[in-house]
Amino acid sequence: MQKIRKIFADKKGATAIEYGLIAALIAVAAIAAMQGLGNNLTKTFNNVASNMKST
Repeated sequence: MQKIRKIFADKKGATAIEYGLIAALIAVAAIAAMQGLGNNLTKTFNNVASNMKST
């Protein structure tokens, strides 16, 4: 019975899982931000390229 209590009292594994979830959430947010930035950069470079062709 004491071994079972020790297993449930151990919080090290839970902390590692929490840090993993936080890192995954940050990665998802960074990917979403980079996609938006990439779309804006694509539009800007296409606009510049079309303006250079017309001159």
